[in-house]
Amino acid sequence: MTVVQTSSEQNGGVSAEAGQEQFPAGAQVLVRDEVWLVKSSVQTKADGARVEVVGVSDFVRDQEAVFFTRLDTIELIDPRETRLIADDSPNYRRSRLFLEAVLRRTALPQSERRLALADSFLLDPLPYQRRPAELALSGANLRPRLLIADVVGLGKTLEIGLTLAELIRRGRGERILVVTPQHVLEQFQHELWTRFAIPLVRLDSVGIERIQREIPAGRNPFTFFKRVIVSIDTLKNTDQYRHHLEQIRWDAVVIDESHNLINRGSLRNQLAQTLAPRTDALILASATPHNGDAKSFAELISLLDPAAIRDPENYRAEDIEHLFIRRTKVSTEVREQMKGQWADRGPSQAVHCPATPAEEQVFEELAAVWLPHDGGTSVSSVPLFPYTLLKSFLSSHAAFKATVAARIKTLEKKDDPRATAAELSALHRLAELAADMTEADSAKFGALVEQLKAIGVGPSSDTRVVVFSERVQTLEWLATVLPAALGFRGRTAQGCTQVMHGGLSDEQQMDVVEKFGLAGAPVRILLTGDVASEGVNLHRQCHQLVHYDVPWSLIRIEQRNGRIDRYGQAHQPQFRALILTSEVEGAKDDTLVSERLLEREDQAYRALGTAEAVSGLYRAEAEEKSLIQDLLRGKSVDESLDGRQPGADADAAVMDDFLADFFGSVGEHVAEDEDDALPGAAEAPALGAPASGTGTSNAVLPRLFDSTAHFLDEALREVYPDARERLQLDRDDQSGLLSFKPPADLLHRLKALPVDYLREQGLRERLLVTFNRRLAQHSLQRAREADSTSSWPEISLLTDLHPVVEWLTDKVLVRLGRQEAPMITAGVSEPTFLVQGVYSNSLGRPTVVKWMGVTRRGTVNADMVSLLRSSGVGPTMANKLRYVDPAPLKAAIPEVLTAAESFMEEHRDAWDQPLRESIALHKERLGEWEQPTLAGEHTKKRLTDLADDLLTTGQRPMLRVLAVLLPDPDAPPAAPASQSAAPAAP
Repeated sequence: MTVVQTSSEQNGGVSAEAGQEQFPAGAQVLVRDEVWLVKSSVQTKADGARVEVVGVSDFVRDQEAVFFTRLDTIELIDPRETRLIADDSPNYRRSRLFLEAVLRRTALPQSERRLALADSFLLDPLPYQRRPAELALSGANLRPRLLIADVVGLGKTLEIGLTLAELIRRGRGERILVVTPQHVLEQFQHELWTRFAIPLVRLDSVGIERIQREIPAGRNPFTFFKRVIVSIDTLKNTDQYRHHLEQIRWDAVVIDESHNLINRGSLRNQLAQTLAPRTDALILASATPHNGDAKSFAELISLLDPAAIRDPENYRAEDIEHLFIRRTKVSTEVREQMKGQWADRGPSQAVHCPATPAEEQVFEELAAVWLPHDGGTSVSSVPLFPYTLLKSFLSSHAAFKATVAARIKTLEKKDDPRATAAELSALHRLAELAADMTEADSAKFGALVEQLKAIGVGPSSDTRVVVFSERVQTLEWLATVLPAALGFRGRTAQGCTQVMHGGLSDEQQMDVVEKFGLAGAPVRILLTGDVASEGVNLHRQCHQLVHYDVPWSLIRIEQRNGRIDRYGQAHQPQFRALILTSEVEGAKDDTLVSERLLEREDQAYRALGTAEAVSGLYRAEAEEKSLIQDLLRGKSVDESLDGRQPGADADAAVMDDFLADFFGSVGEHVAEDEDDALPGAAEAPALGAPASGTGTSNAVLPRLFDSTAHFLDEALREVYPDARERLQLDRDDQSGLLSFKPPADLLHRLKALPVDYLREQGLRERLLVTFNRRLAQHSLQRAREADSTSSWPEISLLTDLHPVVEWLTDKVLVRLGRQEAPMITAGVSEPTFLVQGVYSNSLGRPTVVKWMGVTRRGTVNADMVSLLRSSGVGPTMANKLRYVDPAPLKAAIPEVLTAAESFMEEHRDAWDQPLRESIALHKERLGEWEQPTLAGEHTKKRLTDLADDLLTTGQRPMLRVLAVLLPDPDAPPAAPASQSAAPAAP
């Protein structure tokens, strides 16, 4: 793909002054004596309008380019110079395809708040998953920005995908950046492609280096692809990438697990502060967005809307309800919609493991020397270290040995031998006790083997299990001894386990997750640390989870459980925790902390849907630290979770009251009476518009064809009449499967698909696509089954966003020459010109889009699609190939355009009113927001300017003649059309 660039990559902020430069998507422009199709345009600070185009004329066909009006002459083709041409295609196919392509390529106006594409993707029709997109588009905020804070497992990735799809349909999703933890890169990429046909190019550190080798020196690697997904661990290297990120603007940025952005001054926070002002849409996602500190959470919200919160230490949920949505599994709307689609989780079963004699010796030593129960003094000079020692022992003797050895090494480096002598002696005693311990001395290991055999894990079974441990040494030890204990031998023993922890590279982590999700892979046991407790889907082939050791945090337990207890889980999730018990008096075994935490997490989940707010600390690390400190003070687990420090009761009560707003269900929707339905919910769908069936109102898209499938069929016949030979096209009419060899210009677009997907499925040689959702779902499911070696499906679902559909749409558009409009004989009483009218704002985005039928007498029909329908324009119409002299019709074009412009000017105020009212409310809120700093005044002015930029500019509408409908001389006279009243909404 050749990219033409005529300026530096920097396009900075958006200028409020747009001048007279308007280049709406779908319009054709003349630049450097070549014709280009406008894909998007936006005003820049220094270079005028930045116009992104794709080549139309032969020399530049299908090449993508970016031009700037200050550097190039960009000529928007004058509609008065439109040439009227005959259409000799059967049934006026070429004309109908052209009109449909223009309808599809034109961005929806910003006044269209309803969802347009929700029913066309590979999703279950769950209204709760649509509501984040509805909130983003609602106009409640100046820009589509929100924090999706649904608890673990509700499908935040799907909610993000649907929101991005709607932005793309509105021309606000050309450039997308997704930032995720490294271990979920491929998972996120996989979901957006297989469910929505949104391709994201994965740019890990290796990928960025590869691109930098392929592009000219100094070129910004993030401009090489339009839609990318990058690990936050790669991108947070601000010294390496910041100068690139500062020179580029995005239409949409997604940051997953965004609670990691809170700490001011951290690399992740610096990354967020760099990206937030350089994007239009910003979607943050986190199941644990609040760390218990009002000011930190306010800083996170300020990334979305700097003026949302007046006082960062005193605000309520209603202050940010336009930016924040949170539901739990027990929320009414989720519970009602998920009936029968998500199995209820089973109880957390505590499996008691009586300590072996070797373990009891260690318990005796710990109770006597390190954690005395009788009020004695610990041998350690560091108060928290004995609990670190205890936790490592409760994990495994392997972890215990490593902890003891590391502490010995630390103390031996100190210069005061007398101060460390007692502790070193005690450590050497522990090292002696643990030195000869093996799996035979581990009560937990014996119990693990017994439990895994009981649930069916073994060489003759497909049953899978996730085993969590906090300690890498425990994971690696288990990987060496567990296969043989379960009966795995030879080659099967090598592949039956996979180990995953934070020490692996992003590629290694993604490879482990993918293998565990493939039914055909030999892996049966995933041994993982808590790196997999955030964001990773492990439920595809698994519903069994074992806590080999239990984290001392309710949040971490919930996060672990959420890996298999999530949307799409077909079986009841089963949880077990190995609880090491001791008979030694005063021994702090797993019954002291771990077992009680399991019970408290289960109680909170069933009562509230989440355990995040139980401790009032909202962070796993803070929960564990606080618990250990309370144990040192002699408190129990329940006293630690429920109690408060002396003297802090009043403050704690205030904080509890404040945070209660955020840890219930914020923005939950409960269905009301029919009278409360959204306006427009009862409107009939347009031609081919799918019925929602969900009780929510969908946008009525202007369509000439009754479905995308019919459009694609006719487009293939028009563009490739010899498709069977040129494309080796094979069509299965019964299943709806299309198979063909992609031509060179389509291969350019397929470069945006994941490299692994292209290679594994051989897509450069053969492409398999379908409109049959059941077939696509089956292919996706089959990719995870026993005979599959890849999680990527062989067949992809064709949606409006699919590269194949976009490719054919563009091919259809260029079938007509520069400024050509076809003449169509139809059931009209007089020549009727089909005219597109567009008002835009200063950002180049459409605010009003009208499709009109205009006669030479100046009569305007405001509903072009209904006019086409009533005049018989469709696949059964006849093309009699009569010659019509275009000269008289061409002479009428200026008058027709004058009538169309007058009509639009007459109704402009009514169409603009909802937008003006929405902007006025935002400006009123900005007027009330005061910050006593210069930076605050700059922010206020910037947001005020942005609000003004969203309003329709004062310039004249962009008009375009699309076609002319002519009366059929053989048909009986029809009644003349009357002028239609303009609807209140565009």
